[in-house]
Amino acid sequence: MSFDTAAIKSNIIPHEKPDFKYTYGTAGFRSNADVLGSVMYKVAILASLRSKKLQGATIGVMITASHNPEEDNGVKLVDPRGEMLEQSWEVYATKLANANDGETLYQAIEEIISQNKIDIETPAAVIYAYDTRPSCPELVKCLESGLKASGAKSTNYGLKTTPMLHYLVRCINTQGTNDAYGEPTEEGYYKKLTSAFATAVKGKPRLSTLHVDCANGVGAPKLRELIQHISSDVLSVDVVNDNITSLGQLNKNCGADYVKTNQRAPPSISITAGDRCCSYDGDADRIVYYYVAQDGTFRLLDGDKIAGLAANFITELVQEAGVESIKVGVVQTAYANGSSTNYLTKVLKVPVSCVSTGVKHLHHEAEKYDVGVYFEANGHGTVLFSPDALNTIKTVEAKNPAQKHAISQLQALTELINQTVGDAISDMLLVETILTNRQWSLEEWDQAYTDLPNRLVKVVVADRHIFKTTNAERQLVEPVGLQAEIDGLVAKYSNGRSFVRASGTEDAVRVYAEAATRAETDDLAFKVAQLVYDLAGGVGARP
Repeated sequence: MSFDTAAIKSNIIPHEKPDFKYTYGTAGFRSNADVLGSVMYKVAILASLRSKKLQGATIGVMITASHNPEEDNGVKLVDPRGEMLEQSWEVYATKLANANDGETLYQAIEEIISQNKIDIETPAAVIYAYDTRPSCPELVKCLESGLKASGAKSTNYGLKTTPMLHYLVRCINTQGTNDAYGEPTEEGYYKKLTSAFATAVKGKPRLSTLHVDCANGVGAPKLRELIQHISSDVLSVDVVNDNITSLGQLNKNCGADYVKTNQRAPPSISITAGDRCCSYDGDADRIVYYYVAQDGTFRLLDGDKIAGLAANFITELVQEAGVESIKVGVVQTAYANGSSTNYLTKVLKVPVSCVSTGVKHLHHEAEKYDVGVYFEANGHGTVLFSPDALNTIKTVEAKNPAQKHAISQLQALTELINQTVGDAISDMLLVETILTNRQWSLEEWDQAYTDLPNRLVKVVVADRHIFKTTNAERQLVEPVGLQAEIDGLVAKYSNGRSFVRASGTEDAVRVYAEAATRAETDDLAFKVAQLVYDLAGGVGARP
């Protein structure tokens, strides 16, 4: 199978909308599914080139739009260790996607080959998978057309969660090395996670049933398959919102994004005090927990809470295992609640880094720690163990039974956690491991700290590109003078904090605000939103 330039040119799928502009971002390409056929063809070519550049390493392609509505879809590339596509290649993805005729496409391809000194004769290997969206079968055909023209050896892994594809890519590329990540099959994924979970909770009483809202997405069938590998005496799960056959149900009034945004349980779940609940998003790479207090108040345990729980547990295990040389750190974004940052730095005494929004920024920063815990407030995150930390945990010798137990649990965590990317199933098992070991209810976990009230307000603007930030997106540099006005407002509120960040996908900005009380928070959020509207080209109704 060769890289057939004539076939690549002649088989190009024209843009569905002539004036549509494509941009590859943190989530890859994502938009209404109707305009993505042409993109799939180009992504296939890029995946082949990326594989050739990396001496034939296997590259992954995932077709999904995560928590977006069902009519949307998207696609992203996965690099050999299961990480996001290298950032410098995002520009190539955008350039290829916007090429609308064979000649322009060929020129863009030639540029990539020449700039990266790619030997076009090197074989290419690509694997791909997709979620439950009705647009996937047609988009897969467009992808396969590009893979055929570019001569890649390709494997269709079918219906998968996004994190499962990341896992498979890493397993395939590390097979037969000292760094082997696992068996590159769906069954291998299930066995690795469930076996580690069983070890991590051994000897502890099982917690009450966990109700898992799967957002009517791919997480539902995959969670059902996973629980076949684990005794109900060890983990009891009730799968809800698992309708993947009826049109229009994916992410509709359910899922992690719905729960986080609306601060309420999905209407389809009847929840009473004492119930334990969590929600995945449509492709199962995010998770949030929640419960109802005795007085009927809804309580959310989001990514910030999960990061605090994990950092606390891992820090204690490191001390008990006698491997204090391993340093644990947490990575957050500006959207992390101020109370969570305070809890981590002042109570747990754990170092915290703040980076720009986007998984690739968090993942990269987390790699700087021996054990890097990163979670976005939306529930997307994981824990990374450095090669040195993994080696220490693997080789340390216990001097007493307590130390032996701590080492065994650390070893189990390194298997249980999907270190390639945020994974709702793996993260759920991590949380369940910690709560089972502590014998905590969700209420007891929640008592670690209380979130400051917060609000997110969207302001539609004429041009989002005029907003430039610094300090991990916490301060505006442009429009000039706007930050000083925001600072003046914030100073009037107890525990006040607010920042403004442009949307990555539409002409709008998001205003985040938090303060000591709900009334102060709402007041601050809307005053900053009005400021942005008045001074930076607001469009439509004033907030």
